[in-house]
Amino acid sequence: MKSRFYIIRLKQLILPMFLIVFTGCLVVFSNTNLLAAKNGLVLWVNSVVPSLFPFFVATELLSHTNFTYYLGKVLNRFMKPIFNVRGEGSFAFIMGIISGYPIGAKIAANFRENNICSKEECERLLSFTNNSGPLFIIGTVGIVMFGNSTIGFLLLITHLLASLTVGFIFRFWKYKQKTENITNISHVNTTNNISFSNLGGIIGNSISSSINTILLIGGFVVLFSVIISILQTSHILEALSNCIEPLFNLLHIPTEFCSGLISGILELTNGLNIICNIPQKKLSINIILASFLLGLGGISILLQVWSTISKTDLSIKPYILGKLLQACFSAFYTFIFIQNFAFFNFDI
Repeated sequence: MKSRFYIIRLKQLILPMFLIVFTGCLVVFSNTNLLAAKNGLVLWVNSVVPSLFPFFVATELLSHTNFTYYLGKVLNRFMKPIFNVRGEGSFAFIMGIISGYPIGAKIAANFRENNICSKEECERLLSFTNNSGPLFIIGTVGIVMFGNSTIGFLLLITHLLASLTVGFIFRFWKYKQKTENITNISHVNTTNNISFSNLGGIIGNSISSSINTILLIGGFVVLFSVIISILQTSHILEALSNCIEPLFNLLHIPTEFCSGLISGILELTNGLNIICNIPQKKLSINIILASFLLGLGGISILLQVWSTISKTDLSIKPYILGKLLQACFSAFYTFIFIQNFAFFNFDI
């Protein structure tokens, strides 16, 4: 009984102790942390806000129309047999592809709050609709980081193929559970549908909601920029890299990629930047690892999703399992494309 008490007590103290250490590191490494926070803010202002904020407003405005209902009627014949989700779920998938993280999760949470889809269906949506957008994959990763738009298109194709594969696998998520009754979306919030009489109010509310979401994302970007800076300055990142070196040696992957992979698991953009800029004659290694990180998303995006669904009864488990599978499938499909299509092979 005493040992069990001490174990429970230790679990209760882990998080407070971690926060105390983190606060101490903020003070000790204040110079580098300040620079990292500034870089995080610049990244958020220059990349995140311009690419995501308009889509947040657009999805909020569309939620006040019957567009989702009509889209669901058209695509139900595909969504239900393939993904075991009603047709309205196609809206989350399409917008998640177009706009990127974390739009898909935000729409899935909205569907649950408005009782458009069942709990099981929304959890299935979480597993495969929260994806990296084409603007980021082709523009930022392909053109800016790799300096080649073809690599961006390859990463986008394999990213989407992996997402569809995960969606099909998760059609069996809680398959035998009884589905609850769902309100007909055509009769949901009809009084709040957008019109010329309430246009100003709905636009204002949509912008306000979108600002809250974009500020939340900005907070995570800055926080994880500081965390990565602390790990680098304290040489913890180097120690973690040494721990996974044997695995990389086993897979015949150069150990220079260790720190980039760990950084990417923590925060996607920083990790991709490191991975893409490691000079290698076998560029396929850089591309495959970048594909893996794009599918995974990283802990920063995981916490953004967790925060987004916190007001609902949705579980985070299908999202975590889905992203792990998507990362593996993305890397596998990228390897297959590089090996079988000379057009996508950039090895010297």
